[in-house]
Amino acid sequence: MLRRVLSHIGLIVACMIVLLPILWVLRTSLVPERLSYSTAIFPELTLDNYRALFGQKNFGTNYLNSLIVAAMSVVLSMPLAAMTGYAFARFRTGGKFARFATLASQMLPPVALALPVFMLYRLAGLTNSLTGLTLAYAAINLPFLTWILMGFFESIPEELEGAAMTDGATRWGAFWRIVLPVATPGIMAAAVLGFILSWNEFLFALILGGSKTATVPVALAALQTSNGVQIAQVSAGVSLAILPLLIAVRFIQKYLVQGLSFGSVR
Repeated sequence: MLRRVLSHIGLIVACMIVLLPILWVLRTSLVPERLSYSTAIFPELTLDNYRALFGQKNFGTNYLNSLIVAAMSVVLSMPLAAMTGYAFARFRTGGKFARFATLASQMLPPVALALPVFMLYRLAGLTNSLTGLTLAYAAINLPFLTWILMGFFESIPEELEGAAMTDGATRWGAFWRIVLPVATPGIMAAAVLGFILSWNEFLFALILGGSKTATVPVALAALQTSNGVQIAQVSAGVSLAILPLLIAVRFIQKYLVQGLSFGSVR
C-alpha cells in the first residue's frame, strides 16, 4: 500500500514539473504586461496580449506561414523517407556506410549548413519565400524520418511481402498494398515528429525568410523591444504556438503510441 502511495506521489510530482511551466506561461498570457512578473495567480485577466499579437504584430500571418511550411515539408519528405527507409531495410542499399551517413547528417550543427544553403538559395532566388523554406525543412527532416521509418520497416516480417508476391504482386505492389498499411502507425508517428521539428525550427527560418515569410519562432524572437522583452505577449504567442502540436498529438495519439512502440520492438 505504501509503495503504491509513493508511486502516485512520484507521478504527481513528475506531472507538476512538466505541466507547471506550461500553465504559468498560459497564466502570464492572460494578465497585463505590468503584472506579468507578479506572483499572484490571477491578479487581473485580460485578452489584450492576444489582441496585440494579431492586431499589431501580424501574428496571424506568421501562424499561417508556420502551418503551411510545416505541413508541406512533411508532405514532401514523407514519401521520399518511406521509400528510402524501405530500401535501407530490405535491400541494404548503400550498405552500412549509407546508414551511417544518414545518421551522421543529423549530427552536424545547423549553423554549419546555414551559410552554404543561404548562398545556394540566393543564386536560385528562393530566399524570402515559403517554397524555399518548405524545401529546406523537407531536406533537413528527410534523414531523420528515413532513419525512423527504416526501423519500422525492419520490424515488419518479410514473409508478408513474400506471400503477396507469391500471389502475383510486384515488389512495388507489395510495398504499396502490404507494407505501408501495416506501417501506418509508424508513418503517422514519423509525420508528427517531422511536423514538430519543422514547426519549432528557428535558424533557417531567420536566415532564409523575411518579414513576409516569418514563422512563429521568428515572430516570437522579434517581440524584444527597446523596453525589453514583452513577456506577456511572448507568453500569448507561446500558448498559441503549442496549440497545433497539442491538437495533432491528441487526434493521432493512438497512432503515435503504437508507432513509437512498434519501431522499438525488433
